[in-house]
Amino acid sequence: MNSAIDYGLEPELSAEEFVDVLVRSTLAERRPVDDRRAIERMLANADLIVTARFAGKLIGVSRALSDFAFCTYLSDLAVDRDFQKRGIGRELIRRTHEAAGHDTSLILLAAPKARTYYPHIGMTQHESCWWIPRQ
Repeated sequence: MNSAIDYGLEPELSAEEFVDVLVRSTLAERRPVDDRRAIERMLANADLIVTARFAGKLIGVSRALSDFAFCTYLSDLAVDRDFQKRGIGRELIRRTHEAAGHDTSLILLAAPKARTYYPHIGMTQHESCWWIPRQ
């Protein structure tokens, strides 16, 4: 299946396509998809947007912030439910880390439904994460 998937860097990804794949992946449950201005800012300020397309349709996206020297924060990883369990998420992560540079640490916070996915693809859980939630 992956041979039919086209991956690429898409820094100009539209808000409409981004929201659509967030909805089809269930990640929209935890993203401000009803706030177009926020979505546009999320895309405009991302350092890396890696996409997966099947027959031209966006089926996956990785959105990351990076200093390209030490750390890369993978903020969004979304794959259309109809295309999950085919290695697309793993490939989006691989390409995101490659684009940021393998000398960076790739960091993410797992969505509740995805907690078992990341160890499955070889990522290591970190015990110490601290945050101040949005207000």
